[in-house]
Amino acid sequence: MRHLNSKRRLGLTSRSHKKAMMSNMAMSLIKHKRIKTTHARAKELRRFIEPMITLAKRGDLHARRLVLRKIKHKETVHALFHDVAPVYENRPGGYTRITKLGFRDNDRADVSMIELIDLVGAIEKKSEKKESAPEEEK
Repeated sequence: MRHLNSKRRLGLTSRSHKKAMMSNMAMSLIKHKRIKTTHARAKELRRFIEPMITLAKRGDLHARRLVLRKIKHKETVHALFHDVAPVYENRPGGYTRITKLGFRDNDRADVSMIELIDLVGAIEKKSEKKESAPEEEK
């Protein structure tokens, strides 16, 4: 029986493998702003990354050390604190969006896309402005 075991196994046998996978997926999400993965892993990643963003919004040294416990890559943590957290300064939670994409062809697993909500829109708006800006004539 699975009493008091609310977390998903995700097909992994050891706890350390799951911790490493969540850390790597969080680093990829911070770097690329959206990633495609299975639905169960996306839901579990949401539980992992949202408290990290809340800590990053605090911005103090203790919060940085707490995040560094989970995500070991210093450049990624720096990006989380300086690029991601200021965008969510006035938002009380719900930093990620999970969108179902269908099924994978080879094993029929549910595939979803998880993205950081306001960052993806901000990046797309910046790229549209750059493309639509008129070029100067000489």
